[in-house]
Amino acid sequence: MAPSVPRTRAAAALHMKQIALDNQGRTIRRLRAQLTTERRGWATMKKELEDTRVALEASHKVIAGLTEIGLIMSKKIEKMKVKKQLTKANHVECHQNFQARIHEAEDSMKAQHLLIEALVDEKDSLLQTIHDLQEANNAPAPFDGNWEEEPEEEPEEEPEEIEDIPLGEGEIDDE
Repeated sequence: MAPSVPRTRAAAALHMKQIALDNQGRTIRRLRAQLTTERRGWATMKKELEDTRVALEASHKVIAGLTEIGLIMSKKIEKMKVKKQLTKANHVECHQNFQARIHEAEDSMKAQHLLIEALVDEKDSLLQTIHDLQEANNAPAPFDGNWEEEPEEEPEEEPEEIEDIPLGEGEIDDE
């Protein structure tokens, strides 16, 4: 029996080693399957990260473009504000110039009116002086204050196209 004991021990040791190798093989297969699954996960994650990076770059380009458009619009708005201020200033200046011209015209009209009144008064005074002198000399009065108007020559009749409507009489009846 002695010779079989070492054999049994050797067989048991081999059997134990075989079991350990089988366990290691299963562990290696399981680890390889896990590694393959992890690699697939990492590849998917890498593709998602690449897609995210591309989307971020596109977003940055869009943001940069919008920022540039915003800056251009801001510059245009500032130019328009300056132009509006200049236009307003020009408008105020033109308004002031027109007001000054209106005042000058009014003053000129007042001066002309006063001059006309003075001339009329002087004419009346001269006529009165002439009349007084004629009475003093017993001469007939050539100027009696009644002026005869010469009849106007009537122009040839032209076909009347537009009828003049006196002011205030141009109302429309809805009858």
